[in-house]
Amino acid sequence: MTGYRSWLIACVYIVGLVAGTLLIIQHWVHIPVFLPYLVFLACPLMHLFMHHGHGAHHEHGDKRTQEPDGSIP
Repeated sequence: MTGYRSWLIACVYIVGLVAGTLLIIQHWVHIPVFLPYLVFLACPLMHLFMHHGHGAHHEHGDKRTQEPDGSIP
């Protein structure tokens, strides 16, 4: 079953790569028109994917262990 899944993933990846390349080559003229929108979309998308849904905001401090009095050894 694992071999079948690997081949399927490889085929989908190759087809996507070829389709993406042809799309970029054939429609290169349209890319500068949408570039400002892509820049504005990059900010919320990076925020969404890099913060993993805001679940990891509780540890922003120093990761070293602290003494009970708050000092770092």
